[in-house]
Amino acid sequence: MKIEVDSKLLVQLGKFFTPIVLGVSVLWVVGFLLDESLRVRFWSLCAGYFFPPLGKESIIPTGIALGINPLLMGLSIAFIDIVVALFLVWNYDLAKKIPLVGRFMVKVENIGRSSSEKYSWVKPLRFIGIVLFVMVPFQGSGGLVGSILGRLIGMKPWNTFLAISIGTVSGCLLIACFADVMKSVFVKNFLLGLLILIILIVIVIIVFIYRKTKKN
Repeated sequence: MKIEVDSKLLVQLGKFFTPIVLGVSVLWVVGFLLDESLRVRFWSLCAGYFFPPLGKESIIPTGIALGINPLLMGLSIAFIDIVVALFLVWNYDLAKKIPLVGRFMVKVENIGRSSSEKYSWVKPLRFIGIVLFVMVPFQGSGGLVGSILGRLIGMKPWNTFLAISIGTVSGCLLIACFADVMKSVFVKNFLLGLLILIILIVIVIIVFIYRKTKKN
């Protein structure tokens, strides 16, 4: 009986620590593959991804602007989402007891259950909905929120994990490609790049105001 209990405890501990150790180890190794001048910047950006309102739409372009390889930067942020999703596949209920993270999860669950327009479009699309939600750079659309929404709409944990993996890799690579193109435009024609950037900022502001007005 004691051996059985100990085995269960070891499995639980393994499921808790494996994603954490895997995530930290891989990003640590990747950092050491970079030039010394980029290493700290890379780690800082990866750490910053855990703190809202920073998201893939800001972290990835910043990394590319600082000289980090676009493919590496995009896949690294996608990897973080995948590791977070894996952690929640194994530790969802336990994660709700973690300070700050648990409070945020409960908040997202409450919004989802109230059929808020913010997430209601995901439910009828199910798997594709989670892929699109994680893929499109909405604020707070990473592996954490994607895992919560998958659970709320009744998807199996591993199906949710697969949807998040597809969505985050696709989304992060698209952002990385776009940011790399924008960087090239700025280098070749600064005024053109600045004009495109201003247009994008105006569009984001309009969308933000529209969403705020719609809520009120």
